[in-house]
Amino acid sequence: MLKKGLLVVSMATALFAGNVKMDLNAKYGANNFHTKGAQKFASLVKDYTNGSVNITVHAGSSLIKGNPLKAVKDGTVAMTDMFIPFTSGGGKVFGISALPFIAQSYDDAFKLYQISKPAYEKTAKKWNQKLLYSVTWPPSGFYSNKTMTSISDFKGAKTRTYDKNSAAFVNQAGGNAVALPWGEVYSSLRTGMVDSVVTSSASGKDGKFWEVLGNFTKINYAYPLQSVTINLDYWNSLNKTQKQAMLKAAAEIEKTQWQASKEENKVALEVLAKNGMKINEASPELKAELDKIANDLLTKYLDGANSQIKQIFKEYRK
Repeated sequence: MLKKGLLVVSMATALFAGNVKMDLNAKYGANNFHTKGAQKFASLVKDYTNGSVNITVHAGSSLIKGNPLKAVKDGTVAMTDMFIPFTSGGGKVFGISALPFIAQSYDDAFKLYQISKPAYEKTAKKWNQKLLYSVTWPPSGFYSNKTMTSISDFKGAKTRTYDKNSAAFVNQAGGNAVALPWGEVYSSLRTGMVDSVVTSSASGKDGKFWEVLGNFTKINYAYPLQSVTINLDYWNSLNKTQKQAMLKAAAEIEKTQWQASKEENKVALEVLAKNGMKINEASPELKAELDKIANDLLTKYLDGANSQIKQIFKEYRK
């Protein structure tokens, strides 16, 4: 890892030469729609800067094995994408998009993101980085072998969850939340270490969950965000024209990738069904029971939250 002074000198030299090269760590594989979006972003940046800024995307989190916030903060990597609810260091703010049943549609999720964005940007800045764009995952559902028709069906479920919010939700519903790295989920389903998963249609498709589970219930648990950030030292080393070009590319990619998320959800559900997985709508009874849990979890979440977070939810509920 370069020390900050050497990092700045190195970047200044690159700028003087008229050519800036940066690496972007992409958490997921090359075929994931978020990674494809990062590739398109890099292409647009190169185009809009007339080739003066070149970003190389590295799929499969090949550049970062630990905390992405820390890696970008330290300049270990110039840029990364990150699943922000699961990102250590983001605190309560980064958990907003993964709160259960707050957003019930893509429109809701986008509204919540726009209101929350200043708080995300403030947190990113504390970690020496700039938030460039964020894209929602398709809505999280519940994968299991049995049909989930009421809250009693969650009793005893051993469920892989992706953050503190989803863990609290599963535990309060009567199940047992299990924290696992994504790479261990499929094998854990095979061995019975877990028997259910809270995640999106896209993740279930990519993970070939139909080989180990039979049902996907569309509970619309949450619309969690994947974000791309850049180290502030790298950002500040760019000239005004390059910064404007990068922001233009980020705005375009954010817009097209939110639409891509909708398309990915549609395609993923079709693939799941084609491979024999039963796709279930959540019953009105189940929705009502889950809403009770969601309201309780939100109350606990807001207890002790700072005024900025509380204001976000006041504005969102207008």
